[in-house]
Amino acid sequence: MESNQANPSILCSPEGSQRTLYPYVTGTSVVALKYKDGILMAADMGGSYGSTLRYKSVERMKPIGKHSLLGASGEISDFQELLKYLDELVLYDNMWDDGNSLGPKEIHNYLTRVMYNRRNKFNPLWNSLVLGGVKNGEKYLGMVSMIGVNFEDNHVATGFGNHLARPILRDEWREDLSFEEGVKLLEKCMRVLLYRDRSAVNKLQIAKITGEGITISQPYSLKTFWGFSAFQNPTAGAEGSW
Repeated sequence: MESNQANPSILCSPEGSQRTLYPYVTGTSVVALKYKDGILMAADMGGSYGSTLRYKSVERMKPIGKHSLLGASGEISDFQELLKYLDELVLYDNMWDDGNSLGPKEIHNYLTRVMYNRRNKFNPLWNSLVLGGVKNGEKYLGMVSMIGVNFEDNHVATGFGNHLARPILRDEWREDLSFEEGVKLLEKCMRVLLYRDRSAVNKLQIAKITGEGITISQPYSLKTFWGFSAFQNPTAGAEGSW
């Protein structure tokens, strides 16, 4: 007679429950700000396999619906999974055919719930997300961390950008920035990140979100200068035998 007791070997099988223990292919910082007419967002196109800059044409900013743009740092495959969720959400919303559409605030709230839900399952999506958009003349900019921590602000950044770009934005951002001034400020932030972040690559895109729609630039490179004395001899004055 067979026992009804559960087989411990099946319950403890490693195939029974899988978790992402660490990210594999990752993207670095996303920086975004509000300007006079809408939102500007910038991200480079690098994808790092561990510490190796393996991919150099990874697009990390994607339009969501009619009014929103999502930028992501962290695990690229988890970002792709999130995009599947959002495609289903937007498709479901369009099926109502009621003349309304999801705005950036609704998308942002949805992302906070998804990220927090996955965190509670101890199986988080390894991303930090930036969500910007314009609907009915209202500008919206927010971010979500991999455990669901979220906020709105006039400028946001993920990854190293939190430490290196936000201080620049706090000093130089103002509400009446023109498009050209906003792009120049974002390029300054991305240049500093390129100098200081080993995972950054000199190939970036800048996206513009206004009431008229979303435009993502073609990839381009920044003009850089590597002749600073601190770059030529970074260990000068350092203590120790190294």
